Amino acid sequence: MQQTINTNPRPPYGLLAVLMVGAFIAFLNNTLLNIALPSIMNDLKVDAATVQWLSTGYMLVNGILIPTTAFLIQKYSVRRLFLVAMGLFTLGTILAGFAHAFPLLLSGRMTQASGSAILMPLLMNVMLTSFPVEKRGAAMGIFGLVLMGAPAIGPTLSGWIVEHYDWRMLFHVVTPIAGAVLLIGFFLLKDKKEKVDIRLDLFSVLLSSAGFGGLLYGFSSAGSKGWDSPQVYMTLIIGTISLVWFIYRQLKMDKPMLNFKIFKFPMYALSASISMVVTMAMFSGMLLLPIYVQTIRGISPMDAGLMLLPGAILMAIMSPITGRLFDKIGGRILAIIGLAITVITSYYFSKLTLDTTYAHLITLYTLRMFGMSLVMMPVSTNGLNQLPARFYPHGTAMNNTLQQVSGAIGTALLVTIMSNRTESVAKDMAADAMKHATGQPNEAAMAEMKQQIMMKAMLEGINYAFFVSVFIAALALVLAFFIKRAKPAEETSEEQATGTKVKSELAKV
Repeated sequence: MQQTINTNPRPPYGLLAVLMVGAFIAFLNNTLLNIALPSIMNDLKVDAATVQWLSTGYMLVNGILIPTTAFLIQKYSVRRLFLVAMGLFTLGTILAGFAHAFPLLLSGRMTQASGSAILMPLLMNVMLTSFPVEKRGAAMGIFGLVLMGAPAIGPTLSGWIVEHYDWRMLFHVVTPIAGAVLLIGFFLLKDKKEKVDIRLDLFSVLLSSAGFGGLLYGFSSAGSKGWDSPQVYMTLIIGTISLVWFIYRQLKMDKPMLNFKIFKFPMYALSASISMVVTMAMFSGMLLLPIYVQTIRGISPMDAGLMLLPGAILMAIMSPITGRLFDKIGGRILAIIGLAITVITSYYFSKLTLDTTYAHLITLYTLRMFGMSLVMMPVSTNGLNQLPARFYPHGTAMNNTLQQVSGAIGTALLVTIMSNRTESVAKDMAADAMKHATGQPNEAAMAEMKQQIMMKAMLEGINYAFFVSVFIAALALVLAFFIKRAKPAEETSEEQATGTKVKSELAKV
């Protein structure tokens, strides 16, 4: 078994460096856009529900394409996949940078997404096949340090650019870097993969697209359209039926597009469940805090970005440290401590007021990110460690797909909770104000009263959504107590040969 693990004694550091830079650029571009959404709304004359498609469409394309990456990684060489992915991402960035109408901007974003959907599973798979289990935590920690650098500088850089330049500059800054990475990859990466006799089942692709795409679209639309909208519940029904059919078909196939048999490995199944729940909880901070800071408190985009900076930097610094700790003590203790911090900080975020200090917000958010840094990578790596080598492409593809779905569900759930709570509180406050009003208030007084009511009601809605996220994080904390240090599952001699072949193919790249 040890021979299978160590078939590639020297990791391909040059290949990993090129892949990491490409993934960093993709991550950076995604984090740059969040703070720019209000500026895009004003410039292109679109409403919040429409501009949200820049995020929703990105997630939809990811949700549709990521399940196919397990097939793509087995079928094609790392070089070919990287060049196609980076080429699509660069093309999408150029389109978005010169967009003067929303449909063109959306097309650019979705083209970007088609490239980034391939990049992340590709990098994860190379990481898994390049390092033995006992060194994988430290390797994943360095990987996390690189990728967490994007969220660290993204919001602050975006806030500065939006305040001083046109929002299109966000894409113009990324374009030359993406082009340079594409050229470096073209000249540095080699293409020596043997021809693999494997075909893509088109009906599985159709079911996967309808299943994951339907669920992502339904949950993403629920926040703006409401759960009772036929557009929401019909897409959720179609998505659920298609997904069940897709899973059933994959379980019956000899060479499935996405292998659901990986869930028979208990630590992988547990890690996937925890990661989904944590992703849902994490979106409460990423989504609700910017709304509170910019809409209720009127803090500038630049200051809003700076507020998130210390937490993102700490998360990036902690990533390699957490990786080494994981190699020594495993993921259970780290996950329990991290999730306990997440639960406590989420509770304190549910107590925001109209005059909560800026320093208090920075401290809470930084602590929350510290907690998250102890959870995500150790839990995910521990689950993947239990998989035999032949399942690595399926494990990484499944992880990324589930994160997209849980992110969409978390967003929709928390936005709906916030909106419903805001609406009900606003009605109660308006009725109470009218009941206690003396005389007939003039138009200016009515407008001021309405604005105050909406601010207080939205604050109440945000606090309530954070309170719900406490219970979501608590569920992950309970699951974390069942984590055990994972080792690669025992394989038959035939499976060992397959795993060795996967690694030897990578060694040729």
